[in-house]
Amino acid sequence: MTTDTSLEDIPSPDDPVAPAPVVVADVDRALEAILMVADEPQSLVALATVVSRPVAVVRQAIERLVDDFDGVGGSIRRGFELREVGGGWRLYVRADYDYVVTDFVSTQNPSRLSQAALETLAVIAYKQPISRGSIASIRAVNVDSVVRTLLGRGLITEVSTDAETHAILYGTTDLVLTQLGLNSLDELPPISPLLADGAEGFDERL
Repeated sequence: MTTDTSLEDIPSPDDPVAPAPVVVADVDRALEAILMVADEPQSLVALATVVSRPVAVVRQAIERLVDDFDGVGGSIRRGFELREVGGGWRLYVRADYDYVVTDFVSTQNPSRLSQAALETLAVIAYKQPISRGSIASIRAVNVDSVVRTLLGRGLITEVSTDAETHAILYGTTDLVLTQLGLNSLDELPPISPLLADGAEGFDERL
């Protein structure tokens, strides 16, 4: 008996073998494993590509994971939660345990932004795009070194140049949204209540 199969059709042991797609039963666990090591939010499309499944299937799996981690349906409520931020999904410490993790991180990694850096970052977040000179005017101090620190940390970036003065204008990066657990800057708390004359709103001259 003969067949149409030739020697060329027989795969060599050295030929690369494409990984088999993740079966439906394992999608939840596969996504959980990916999200455990991801250091930035993962979009549904990116996750679907990794597990070789349709976006609709991945969306349903994400919904199941959210419920599972939240203790819905009798499962154990975890110390972490799966949240959608910055256009993707990422695991975060549950707010109930922020104080424990904060103490741990402070002990293990004491490096943190200085008060000056935090104040400068806040100015940029609320007033972006903004030049270094305008930041210095608002804070009434030289901010050159602080801006360099924020650039080095990847928290701000050069977004454009002022048409008249040619000064570089700065804005925050997606890393700020990720660290704050926000989807967009629109979710930043209103600044008016934090000002001495908050009842009159935010003074654009600041």
